[in-house]
Amino acid sequence: MAQDGSHHHVDHTTTRPPTPLPHQRPGTPSFDLAAWATAPRPEAEPGVYRLGYRRIDPERAEAAQVPTWPLLLRAALNAVVGWLAFVYGVEFATDGTTFIGVLPSQSAFVATSVVLTLNVLVLGVVIKVFGRMGRWLEVWRRYAAPLLSRTVTQGEPAEEADPVVTEAARRLDPWDGLRRGGAVEAAVRLDAEAVGDVDYVRIQRAWESAQADPVFVPAFAEQVATRGAAAFAHPSEARELPGRARRHDLLLGQVCLGVAQDVPKNPLSHRAADFALDPAVLGTSLLAVGPAGTGKTARLARPVAEALCLQALAGTACAVVVGAADADLGPDAWYDVVIAPGDPTSVYGLDLYGVAQDPDEAAARLADALLPDELTARAENARTALQQVVGPFHAAFGRYPGVRELRALLGGEPDALAALVKALGVAGRLATYERDLEYRERQRDRADDPGVLLADRLGLLERPAFEGAFATDGTGRLPFAMRVLDHPLRVRVKLPERSHPEAARMLSRLVVGQFVQAAGAREDRSLFAGLVVDDASAALDANTVRGLQRMRGANAGAVMLLRTLVELPEALRAPLFGAVGCRMAFPGIAPWDGRLFSEAWGTHLVQETAVTQTPDTSGGVIRRAGRIGRKALSGTTAQTESVTTREVERLRWSPSDLAHALPAGHAVVSLTAVSGEQVPPLLIDLRG
Repeated sequence: MAQDGSHHHVDHTTTRPPTPLPHQRPGTPSFDLAAWATAPRPEAEPGVYRLGYRRIDPERAEAAQVPTWPLLLRAALNAVVGWLAFVYGVEFATDGTTFIGVLPSQSAFVATSVVLTLNVLVLGVVIKVFGRMGRWLEVWRRYAAPLLSRTVTQGEPAEEADPVVTEAARRLDPWDGLRRGGAVEAAVRLDAEAVGDVDYVRIQRAWESAQADPVFVPAFAEQVATRGAAAFAHPSEARELPGRARRHDLLLGQVCLGVAQDVPKNPLSHRAADFALDPAVLGTSLLAVGPAGTGKTARLARPVAEALCLQALAGTACAVVVGAADADLGPDAWYDVVIAPGDPTSVYGLDLYGVAQDPDEAAARLADALLPDELTARAENARTALQQVVGPFHAAFGRYPGVRELRALLGGEPDALAALVKALGVAGRLATYERDLEYRERQRDRADDPGVLLADRLGLLERPAFEGAFATDGTGRLPFAMRVLDHPLRVRVKLPERSHPEAARMLSRLVVGQFVQAAGAREDRSLFAGLVVDDASAALDANTVRGLQRMRGANAGAVMLLRTLVELPEALRAPLFGAVGCRMAFPGIAPWDGRLFSEAWGTHLVQETAVTQTPDTSGGVIRRAGRIGRKALSGTTAQTESVTTREVERLRWSPSDLAHALPAGHAVVSLTAVSGEQVPPLLIDLRG
């Protein structure tokens, strides 16, 4: 049933054909690579899962909504009227030609030909006119064609074809490009192996790169002939993700999340079609808002993380996934780098200064991450204070300070400052940074010294649980820096939200800020850089929001989840909505959150029907007397109805609808592609 209460008949066999190989998994013996690689992927609007999709004909979709009995009755009435029109039409045409002397003056053969021609012409006009009005094609497609198909199937079996010829005609060669390009031996080797979709996309990408320069074709063929489907493997040598659950089309980079519902609010092109996200859409970034327990992590964050990790294995993307340590964002085996501050068994640590090459820039980004939301007004002073110690330390020691060293310098410990001054003198840089150090010394005794605040905040990271997690001198864990986003890496950042919640908030801001900065600074942007943040309430600030807009042209994007927009500063909410191109509302959001979504999605024209009832005063004495008698007997007054239809502007989704009318397991999402193509809000069933 549609949301307006009307019933619709939908022929899913027409609008949503079965996707090729939906039950088969890549890498298994049942996976048919050729069928998957050569399956139709027609052009479609953003958000449509294109593997096996067929565009809906609006006329057929409208006819499919007509119930059975009205359809058959209309077809029968048009058939009767059409038959009468044919009989009388032929008779009239024959009489007309006879009257003007055409038939009697010709031979019998010519006269017969003229009569047959007239019959065909009249029959064609009748079928064209009455068949369209009676929707005979819909009757044939819905009832006659299936009945005829069953009849033929139950009859005598057709002549059995040669299975080898049939198979060769049915299958298309997935390695045809290699054979035509001169890598025949490589194609033969691949034909003999079980190749999954990750292998296929990775090898095809390597083949495209090799074709750019014919010199590399022999090297390509040699590696494929040697390693087969494992050629050009990811540095981890992984070719599949354990526990892979979602439907993916790696040729297009799409991950299927659910089904767009067949309701009037959804555009006709998306109704009953599988819904998917891909880099072309994620490149404008996506903001999802919904209370805990509505499925944001399980039905959005985890599938997108899975898709990005698969694309990384195929050599087309890199992924950074940020969330609590206990968030269900996939097992550690999905990732190459797992950063878990607070876990002593973690191999990797985090570089607090990220991709910044300039010490002042590194200090500014670190200051933004350290400050809590309520102290952002002091951000500029905090950046200056941090720059006054980070720059001199980098000049003196050739590296950035660790947490303990930085805290000692900001706190004004005499021994730390003396050691820094001595090292600057040895390096010959004391004159350059002497003024910064003197100013830092003067600020130390003031009540509003930002250095004391920063030192206190850094104390949250200087805990025994974080020992070695942020070391810069090579004595701790392997530091990970965001400057490696031009490699197909899979990174998982596990935040200690339960044991150290405020430290987790700082680290979340730091990681997201570094990603946004690094994604825009990449020179090689051939890989899509994807970021997934399971809880972005602490990760968003003004710098990050501005960076989201710049990522559109950098082949990068972010998926950010929020429980409510109230967790963000009010001044940040509207800019955030303007910075992202995709917005997603889950059931149960607060009305004030729904208001922002509703305003962002705007209005559209709808047809509104108004029925007005007024007392019937028409007619003469007899009709009036009849109405008086009717009122005396039934107690009701005769009335007339007037129906008015007009186009009015209405909200696509009102705040009340978003807050109270969304069913569980569903979401409303609007999309914007990097190219600028937009899709109005869609009601999606995410349970499939």
